[in-house]
Amino acid sequence: MGTLFTPFSGDAAATDKENGGLHVQSTAELDAGALFVLKSRGSWWHCGYHLTTSIVAPALLSLPFALSLLGWVGGIISLLFGGFVTFYSYNLLSLVLEHHAMCGFRLLRFRDMATYILGPKWGSYFVGPIQFGVCYGSVVSGIVIGGQNLKFIYVLLNPEGTMKLYQFIIIFGMLILILAQVPSFHSLRHINLISLTLSLAYSACVTAASLHIGNSNKAPSRSYYIKGSEVNQLFNAFNGISIIATTYACGILPEIQATLAAPVKGKMFKGLCLCYAVIAATFFSVAISGYWAFGNEAMGTVLANLMGQTTLLPTWILVITNIFCLLQVSAVTGVYLQPTNEAFEKKFADPNKEQFSIRNIAPRLISRSLSVVIATILAAMLPFFGDLMALIGAFGFIPLDFIMPMLFYNATFNPSKRTYLFWLNTLIVAVSTILASIGAVASIRQILLDAKFYRLFANM
Repeated sequence: MGTLFTPFSGDAAATDKENGGLHVQSTAELDAGALFVLKSRGSWWHCGYHLTTSIVAPALLSLPFALSLLGWVGGIISLLFGGFVTFYSYNLLSLVLEHHAMCGFRLLRFRDMATYILGPKWGSYFVGPIQFGVCYGSVVSGIVIGGQNLKFIYVLLNPEGTMKLYQFIIIFGMLILILAQVPSFHSLRHINLISLTLSLAYSACVTAASLHIGNSNKAPSRSYYIKGSEVNQLFNAFNGISIIATTYACGILPEIQATLAAPVKGKMFKGLCLCYAVIAATFFSVAISGYWAFGNEAMGTVLANLMGQTTLLPTWILVITNIFCLLQVSAVTGVYLQPTNEAFEKKFADPNKEQFSIRNIAPRLISRSLSVVIATILAAMLPFFGDLMALIGAFGFIPLDFIMPMLFYNATFNPSKRTYLFWLNTLIVAVSTILASIGAVASIRQILLDAKFYRLFANM
């Protein structure tokens, strides 16, 4: 249990004040994952950068497609509901972490929270494997998206080129191989500030391009009716909800809060406010403008729609947008590598040796490089991995971000059953469980419908 109760970074006075004088472990007792990867040195600004990069990613370019499955009313309501519930649940998760920090036990990882609050089996057999799966799935998906952005740029600049998608995926994987060697989560703070700026930049480009196309005399015809039979519409609606839930998902908030220097009280809330200000500026502008411009013809990513309108858009705006997305998705992929990096560090590194000693550098380099190589191979083989992410979102992100925070809060603070807070949390858990179950079925159904188009190393 030594990995659960961890000391605070920062000056001793702040630490003692936050801990209320309670005893915590010395640095020497930390495992290597916590000691080397989850260094607690950041400010709330840094926390905001990490949060924004983990949530505001190129996946938001799928929001017009989600609206095409839900319609104007259902889509906007789902966007608002997703924003409210995730902000609320992330804040509850932060309050639980702050509470245990005030009691002298700082929990640095999602699986540590599950183990300490709900019991060892929750951490070892539920939260731990789910988080590892969604984070590694996000890495594979990020490499696919980066490869697609590279290919888009290549096609724009060299329409007669013959290079295939898997080649671009391998090239992008080489960039991630370098980024994976960044020693700690805190070391990404400046990269994630740039990432935040890039997310605003490409969202503005996509919004402007969509508005330009929508207002053009040569705009493609569009309709806003929801396609398919009533059964298809129902399943597609739940698929759209899964896409929106996955877009709002984080899955690593405890690890992000672990990067904060003590005292941590109130800092995560400020970081969340920064993050959701960016979300408000990007999610809604891209979703509404993209759906308005393309209607029910919105594709899985609105970039694909824009790439089909080269006669209405100058090439330079498409190239710049893809470059912004390419750079930002590399930062997103680097963020979602951190939980796997931490797990490898805990397993193979020696906390009693220096972080940059040969004893620790060698296994770090090998394990992180092997992780990225495997993810790149999977991305090249399965470029349709995006279809699988809706399923991963239903099975993984919804439990981590919509269900577990409520369980942690109720178990930690034990609110009275006569209070609205208890029943609000219970209602969110119940609704999220239903949505996750139906969303998983809808995602599997969509995968089966699209399976005839799948092939290894497809040039999509």
